[in-house]
Amino acid sequence: MLQTRPLEKRLGRWMRARLPDRLTEFIMFGLKMGWASLFGGLMLGAIIASRALWQADWPIARYDALLAFALVVQAVFLAFRFETLDEAKVIVLFHLTGTAMEWFKVSAGSWTYPEPALFKLLDVPLFSGFMYASVGSFIARVIRLFEMGFSPYPPHGLTVLLALGIYANFYTHHFIWDLRLVLIAATVAVYGHTTIGYTVGRRHRMNLVLAAALSSFFLWLAENIGTLTGTWVYAGKHLSSFASLSKMGSWYLLLYVAFITVTVVVKPRSDEPAAERDQGNAANRQ
Repeated sequence: MLQTRPLEKRLGRWMRARLPDRLTEFIMFGLKMGWASLFGGLMLGAIIASRALWQADWPIARYDALLAFALVVQAVFLAFRFETLDEAKVIVLFHLTGTAMEWFKVSAGSWTYPEPALFKLLDVPLFSGFMYASVGSFIARVIRLFEMGFSPYPPHGLTVLLALGIYANFYTHHFIWDLRLVLIAATVAVYGHTTIGYTVGRRHRMNLVLAAALSSFFLWLAENIGTLTGTWVYAGKHLSSFASLSKMGSWYLLLYVAFITVTVVVKPRSDEPAAERDQGNAANRQ
């Protein structure tokens, strides 16, 4: 695994000698988030660049070139150990669940991929699964890079049932009631008291539900890069139309599916304060 901690510490010391501590923490937080989201950032950059440069008479279709780019990026991440083996397992798993949902949504007419491609199965270009994989990559990497811990963490079985319910609703709402609002309420009930402990230079804490809501906003912005470049088109929308704000709720819920998928492979760490943890251990021994 590529170790970035020594470079991070040197950069942090250099900045703290010249900038206020809070500003240093803010800048370092942004840099670490950018490093954690590297896979997704590269994919979005490729989508923008290919839209601007691609010509219809080129020998390879744009979607196929995006697939080749994603495969090369993934290979580089593994070769240079930007990802652990467990993180790669998460990415593969989320890639498969995301692709399955793409096949269903496209067949149901929710959106389309208007451009031709050789590697297109059931009207879905195979590069699309890597967009979901980039979300899984981000969550797995951000947990490791920020040394995240969670306290109190809900019962694992309950979180898995919640993820299954959320994932099922992406399919079943086409036939029965859309339970999106109920599921959002369920995430608050299950995770509302959970805080994330994370390290920049100092240790910080944030409510997990708030973190998911903020992340869903940035994912919604990223999704609009795809819509504004015409990479995919929603039903009833003109080419390059903005995705509706309701999609932010979908991303909010999908983040929990991705997060719980990560916890299936990598057990979440506790972030209880040392005194509380020691007290709990002592109580367990009695």
